[in-house]
Amino acid sequence: MEADLMQVLFLSEVYKLLGDKTRLTIMALLQVQSLCVRDLVEILQTSQPSVSQHLAKLKTHGLVKERRKGPWVFYSVNTECPPAVKQILSHLPDMSSIVKQKAAESTPTFG
Repeated sequence: MEADLMQVLFLSEVYKLLGDKTRLTIMALLQVQSLCVRDLVEILQTSQPSVSQHLAKLKTHGLVKERRKGPWVFYSVNTECPPAVKQILSHLPDMSSIVKQKAAESTPTFG
């Protein structure tokens, strides 16, 4: 029973986390490919501190992971996230065209 309550608590936190439009959009974008903060700032047309704060929350809950490539940190969806999260992500729209358009317009930081 304790495990069930912990699962409910975890799912409650994840649903709150993904209930935010910006974080949900970030997750949809990261399903296309790994992106750095700068890429996300350009695509979302928002501030760097805002994007960094959203990514930190997603990372804290294990929904995204990061990898360093020189001076850049690239974020991607954590493929080891719980099945409930994968189910939610499977319903997000395909953002490939947005990512590809921005990649063509900007300096090559997309990774």
